[in-house]
Amino acid sequence: MVYTDRIELNPSVCNGMPVIKGTRIPVAVILDQLAEGESWDDVLAGYPELTREDIQAVLFYAKSSLDHAEIREEIYA
Repeated sequence: MVYTDRIELNPSVCNGMPVIKGTRIPVAVILDQLAEGESWDDVLAGYPELTREDIQAVLFYAKSSLDHAEIREEIYA
């Protein structure tokens, strides 16, 4: 799956936050709901305009973001 087919970053939509293409549903909202333990079916029920492929694209987008992120661990003395 190519997540860029389903995720867009547009400065005119939600202040440029990544959203599901054609909607104003931020990727972060979907990730928050999944992290809180909601099932895919619950998310889909809450956003009937979404598809399973949209949720999958959100997860691929998050993974790709992590693959390109630099994670720093600071040690406090």
